[in-house]
Amino acid sequence: MRAAGLILGYVADRVFGDPRRWHPVSGFGRLARAAEKGLYADNRGAGVVFTTVLVGSAAGAGFLTERACRSRPLLDTTVTAVATWTVLGGRSLDREARTIDAQLRRGDLDAARNQVTHLVGRDPSMLDGDGIARATIESVAENTSDAVVAPLVWGALLGPAGLLGYRAANTLDARVGHRTPRLERFGWASARFDDVLNLVPARLTALLAAGLGPRPRAALRAWRRDAHKHPSPNAGPVESAFAGALGVRLGGVNVYHGVVEDRGTLGYGPSPTPADIDPTATLASRVGTGALVVAALTAIAVRRSRCGSRRPLRLYP
Repeated sequence: MRAAGLILGYVADRVFGDPRRWHPVSGFGRLARAAEKGLYADNRGAGVVFTTVLVGSAAGAGFLTERACRSRPLLDTTVTAVATWTVLGGRSLDREARTIDAQLRRGDLDAARNQVTHLVGRDPSMLDGDGIARATIESVAENTSDAVVAPLVWGALLGPAGLLGYRAANTLDARVGHRTPRLERFGWASARFDDVLNLVPARLTALLAAGLGPRPRAALRAWRRDAHKHPSPNAGPVESAFAGALGVRLGGVNVYHGVVEDRGTLGYGPSPTPADIDPTATLASRVGTGALVVAALTAIAVRRSRCGSRRPLRLYP
């Protein structure tokens, strides 16, 4: 049932994408904004409470809903499918990348600079076409892990509780997990918890990018050589594996809200150009499909393990 729900939810995301209005994740973001106003304090303890309450509430809602539907297989599958569709972002990510690709192909640099802000937090005002292409490729790689692979992994292991709890944690990291004077201490718990939840999914993403990309050896070599250069313990493996698989060089200096950050050099090839965006989106789609297969098999294994543990012990004379 869980595997079927994951598959149906993945297909729904690929066909329909995110709803334009009344998106549950947007609603959770508004709830997080209200909770932040009430719980904010410039210390880690307040951030721990903030993260625990919101992530725990989302995961608890998923757990209780699944538990209430266990005796009704069709409803149970539907709940998992809806939760999966709600938290995945593969179709939207693909659409953003291909929109930027089309804008750059027709030479509309201003439109591409505006569009890329939907994916990245860096300042796009001084980016040329190649710079926008690099930003797009890096974001597609990282968000394939965050918005596709990781939810599927946690959904396979924990069902709706894992799906909703992970998306809540990832949303909080995007909201408060920044190293700014105001959020450095309050957002610490959200940022670190998101790092922990993504440790395995990020490495699965890198492995899938290597195995399903056109240059497996180069991807593995770039992952091994360059991942540690990135300031993020999870984005490093993903972006370096994508760089190796695509035959481009990612990373370098970025500007975030006036702050210059050097993310190291990832990969062996030349700097990416707009022509590399389409192959990136194609690779990301393959990685998502590969992650779905892994998640479905994992869900089946978890189910069998639980069923086996419930069998009565037979004693033979």
